[in-house]
Amino acid sequence: MAEATNGGAVIAAALQRAGVGHLFTLCGGHISPILVECKRRGLRVVDARDEANAVFAADAMARLTGRPGVAAVTAGPGVTNAVTALENARLAQSPVVLLGGATATLLRGRGALQDIDQLALMRPIAKWATRVTTVGGLRPTLERALALARGGVPGPVFVEVPVDLLYDEALVRDLYRRESGADRVSGVAGTALRLYLEAHLARQFRAPALPSLEDLPARIAERIDLRRGTSGRVERIAERLSRAERPVLILGSQALAGCEDPERLAAAVRALGVPVYLGGMARGLLGRRDALQFRHARGRALKEADVVVVAGFPFDFRLGYGRGFGRGAFIAAANLSAAELRKNRSPDVAVEMHPGELLVALAAKAGKPQARDAWFGALREREAARDREIAAGAEATGELVNPLRFLLRLEEKMAEDAALVVDGGDFVATAAYTLRPRAPLAWLDPGVFGTLGVGGGFATAAALARPGREVWLLYGDGSCAYSLAEFDTFARHGLAPIAVIGNDGSWQQIAREQVDMLGDDVGTVLSRCDYHRVAEGYGGVGLLLTEDAGIDETLDRAREAARAGRPVCINVHLRRSEFRKGSISM
Repeated sequence: MAEATNGGAVIAAALQRAGVGHLFTLCGGHISPILVECKRRGLRVVDARDEANAVFAADAMARLTGRPGVAAVTAGPGVTNAVTALENARLAQSPVVLLGGATATLLRGRGALQDIDQLALMRPIAKWATRVTTVGGLRPTLERALALARGGVPGPVFVEVPVDLLYDEALVRDLYRRESGADRVSGVAGTALRLYLEAHLARQFRAPALPSLEDLPARIAERIDLRRGTSGRVERIAERLSRAERPVLILGSQALAGCEDPERLAAAVRALGVPVYLGGMARGLLGRRDALQFRHARGRALKEADVVVVAGFPFDFRLGYGRGFGRGAFIAAANLSAAELRKNRSPDVAVEMHPGELLVALAAKAGKPQARDAWFGALREREAARDREIAAGAEATGELVNPLRFLLRLEEKMAEDAALVVDGGDFVATAAYTLRPRAPLAWLDPGVFGTLGVGGGFATAAALARPGREVWLLYGDGSCAYSLAEFDTFARHGLAPIAVIGNDGSWQQIAREQVDMLGDDVGTVLSRCDYHRVAEGYGGVGLLLTEDAGIDETLDRAREAARAGRPVCINVHLRRSEFRKGSISM
């Protein structure tokens, strides 16, 4: 490949060297050279219909591959549109590098098009937010950004790249001359202006290749391993596990952070032989059905457990803010974040290390797992009882489609290598009780931020990262409107996910509590729109399902169309269900 001739080429070459295969974007004049040069160097440039969806796609690509996902957005509104998606990546601890276009260095702060203080927006969100001011600084800054995104607690990094660093020097010189009016200024003033411009150009294009140190975090920790003072605590956890009568293992997304070999982690969990509950990206780690894995009645199990190991899962609302354990239980926790390790409660043993590596270390010290027949028996009976309730609910008949029946049929129809993307409230929460992820890294949800709108971007990345595999995107009818336009992206880029819209004409997760508590459904009512026709307009296949009798046929048609390379939207008109009555969304 020829030597880089402009800043866009420098960025593209740096991404190529780092093994980045995709750049997610929405085009803009401030970033055009980045897109063109990335394409020229063989990176796949995937253009979304909204900047947020480009960043969501980068986030999902990072989660699925363990390597930083990269997005580029234009200045001003392009950057502000990306804020929610970047905060979602931060809270999900996903390594994302966002390149933000910006006005020319010479025009910053002077009222140029789309010129705002972007770093002020990004500093509270990103692990590092910086501005590059010279072409020589592009490569080292980007290399540092890619490393920081993965290092320590993974998270997003923002790099602002002014437009005049991206084009050839001759073109930028001409731009400066025209914008400044230097050719029209005579005498000493004109000479001084031209000398200033030349000096500015010389600094931009020929300054030494030093990285920007602006706002560099004082401490960027590398992952802490067992050689750094943790072995004694690991021994203590292993000893307590070996004596436990009612142990429970809780795995969160962080257990798979940067994990390029999830089977190694799955083998460690199986070697421990402890009942396990999986959350977030850890769902699917043990496959569709495993005797160690439980999905229901987690709260009751935690109250009864005598030893709980929490791996990569903060003590937040999902664990009762640290109060969801029985009195006298021994609690051990591993987390990359020292703050999350002790948020809301201090465990009996806290290990600041990669939680997946803790499990591998514990497995190495474990002997033959105890039988614990009574404990497993109690958990399995509760599991079976809840599954029987779900199956009974699926038998109920009436107008429109029973959501439980539909989801149980989908569970049986999905391919064994299917990936699941979920984006919604009530319908998606129901799916979490009924659908079983097939494999590690085959479940994508927003994460702790609970962001609606991730679906289009996440499904884009899943289809790119898992070519040839079924990708199912579960939407609520509320959430689908955020990214239904990404069907255009699917069609243009030859991607074929199958979107299922659970259409009950309501923001039902909110309506459940609002109507019961306040007696009014204001703001929660939707129309049962023809979303499938919208998808058709963007180049997809649209299917309408309005009765239980058509479930199997519709799912078969959707899978057939997807195998032929067409993205599919199934608009499922759901009847109202009381399955999740009493759930609260705050």
